[in-house]
Amino acid sequence: MMALFHFGKKKEEKKTPACACGCPAGESKEITNDCCSEAKDGICCMKVLGAGCKSCHEQYENAKEAVKDLGLSVEVEYITDMQKVMEYGVMSMPALVVNEKVVSMGKVLKTADVIALLHRLGV
Repeated sequence: MMALFHFGKKKEEKKTPACACGCPAGESKEITNDCCSEAKDGICCMKVLGAGCKSCHEQYENAKEAVKDLGLSVEVEYITDMQKVMEYGVMSMPALVVNEKVVSMGKVLKTADVIALLHRLGV
C-alpha cells in the first residue's frame, strides 16, 4: 500500500464525475438506471472511456450504433482524457459507462452485446 504525503498542501477531495445532465455521480437512485430526473428512456448518460486507440474507437462506434438501433435519444460521449478516465476507477480500456456506472471494461463489445447489456439494465 502506498502512503500519500502532503507537504504543506491541503488534501484535495476526490471529485466525483458528473453526468451529462449535471447531477453528480453517486447521487443516483439505487439500481433504477436513472442517475437523475433528466433520464431519457432509462438512460441519463452513456460514455465510452478510452485512450483513443483503434479498439476504443470501435467500442465508441458500436455504442453509438446500439443507441441508434434501440431508438434512444441519448448522445454517447467519448472520453479520452486520462484524468477523467481514472476518476471512474477504470484500469483497462475501453470501458462503457451507463448512468455513471462502469458496466464493462477491458473488451470491445459488439453492437449486439451493447444492446443486450442495455436490455439487462432495463432499457
